[in-house]
Amino acid sequence: MHVFVTGASGWIGSHTVDELLAAGHTVTGLARSDSSAAALEAKGVAVVRGDLDDLDAIRRGASEAEGVLHLANKHDWANAAATNASERAAVETIGQALVGTDRPFVVASGVAGLAQGRPSTEADPSPFVGADSMRGGSENRGFDFVEQGVRTIAARFSPTTHGTGDHGFIAAIVAAAQERGESGYVGDGTNSWAAVHVTDAARLVRLGLEQAPAGTRLHAVAETAIPTRAIAEAIGESLGLPVTSIDPQDALSHFGFIGRFFGMEMSATSEATRELLGWEPVGPGLLEDIAAGAYAGDAARR
Repeated sequence: MHVFVTGASGWIGSHTVDELLAAGHTVTGLARSDSSAAALEAKGVAVVRGDLDDLDAIRRGASEAEGVLHLANKHDWANAAATNASERAAVETIGQALVGTDRPFVVASGVAGLAQGRPSTEADPSPFVGADSMRGGSENRGFDFVEQGVRTIAARFSPTTHGTGDHGFIAAIVAAAQERGESGYVGDGTNSWAAVHVTDAARLVRLGLEQAPAGTRLHAVAETAIPTRAIAEAIGESLGLPVTSIDPQDALSHFGFIGRFFGMEMSATSEATRELLGWEPVGPGLLEDIAAGAYAGDAARR
């Protein structure tokens, strides 16, 4: 299959591209910089130059592909409205390019905010609808195209898709610990996060692209619920720092933007995903990765 990938040089995207190539697919990736383009070309990936605001480039890449993975996101926490708007526009552009083709369209999403008081499941519909909602309501917007002949699939990622070289949420928590000289958790630290190793997530995306029916929600979740206090303790042990509870009112000032999320319950299961695709995670767990030094030293600042 010829697959067009947005976010092809990103954390999840780069591993997914490797997974696709290893499985015999050909790939075209969206690249916004010379360095990203060069990295993709070195793998044998064709390049479409542009970013998430270049809808003509996105439309061209999607139209020429037999399947699309939308893994890019601006993640501009200081301007959520612009991030959400670009996300929605990209999904609409790809969906419109694929109308009537029955081609697969995997839309990246997340497990945050899907359920209250319990781990979320694939049966939970996304409550985020409309342009002003989280991620511009992109999951539901993508599913709108199912009735128009697009095999849309939502790939919901854990709040931490971890591994050596990760520059996401755990790296931000580690950076705050290094800056503050203590590894913090919010409140009593009993709220939990789901987690998945990046190589397992990449394999799931590939399997979903190949096999999942239209309208499927997939959960890239290997570990259902890791208490955030346990995460902080593992970071403290890895860095040789004391572990401290942070008052919820001080979370933003202590952690920076990640303080908005570290006190949230973001647990999730993946039983339906595993049954549907025969997917079984094999990578190291989050606490194991932290203990092995995946987020220590230079790795934490990539």
